[in-house]
Amino acid sequence: MSSAQPAISAQNISHRYGDRLALDGVTFRVDQGEIYGLLGPNGGGKTTLFHLLSTLMPIQSGTANIGGYDVASQSEQVRSVIGVTFQSPSLDAKLRVIENMRHHGRLYGLSGTDLSRRIDEQLHRLGVADRARDTVGTLSGGLKRRVEIAKGLLHSPRILLLDEPSTGLDPGARHDLWTYLRKLREESRVTVLVTTHLMEEAEHCDRLGILDRGKLVIEGTPDELRATVGGDTLMVSGSDLESLAGKITEQFGVKPILIDGKLRIEHPRGHELLRDLIAAFPDDIRAVTFGKPSLEDVFIHHTGHHFWDEVAVPGAKKKKGARHE
Repeated sequence: MSSAQPAISAQNISHRYGDRLALDGVTFRVDQGEIYGLLGPNGGGKTTLFHLLSTLMPIQSGTANIGGYDVASQSEQVRSVIGVTFQSPSLDAKLRVIENMRHHGRLYGLSGTDLSRRIDEQLHRLGVADRARDTVGTLSGGLKRRVEIAKGLLHSPRILLLDEPSTGLDPGARHDLWTYLRKLREESRVTVLVTTHLMEEAEHCDRLGILDRGKLVIEGTPDELRATVGGDTLMVSGSDLESLAGKITEQFGVKPILIDGKLRIEHPRGHELLRDLIAAFPDDIRAVTFGKPSLEDVFIHHTGHHFWDEVAVPGAKKKKGARHE
């Protein structure tokens, strides 16, 4: 960990919505020039934390510092050094793309030829220069997202805060976005904080923090996180899984976890265990899948539940498929 002043730091951040604890003592730091991802399912607290760091909501408990400024007491200075792309649209649909860009630039004191140059540069980089004269309301969701990101980069911020930046982008545009973010990091030492629920997007980050139900459960590089899983992963399906789990523990000394209607087993030599399981319990096992640890395996390993399990909200009635942030 670098000893230099971090670009972003959060210490023991907690936040409540009434009786619900949305963030619970979250602590992390992002070093200068780093791309840091907050990975978690919807309802895990990512957007709440994002809104606190971007000064949209007051910090209830804990402290945060961005670019050397205290988020609670120096919010104006914080806003001067960050570029923000929110998950919710912030473009005026009735204005043209270039009009949205101009109004945003003027908020940061930009004008004249300098503003025009910056607008042209960012629209070209995000692949929407040919739509500059189009009304925003006529654009597809993906094109609107590109304009949102271009707008956030207009004033050349030192720190970028991106909330689910790939929303609405096709795979090609997503690839281009991450190529550009890495270029910004390498050429200008821009620091990037990304929230995401996409495993493939998280793989692009230098480091990740996994946020689940308001808690930061683990941090590290993608490779470091995968290394915390106990080897290969097996997913076993069968008719009587509770009984089968007991048999597996008794014979092989491993303890399966029942998740999503299957037994999940971690083992350093999973291919050998797979063979032995089928040989030992041919009548109890219906199917087995084998894989190397993924970031979803990391999430399950450290939280004990599936990535998309419903988040319980105190005092709220359960609704199938409902998620809360």
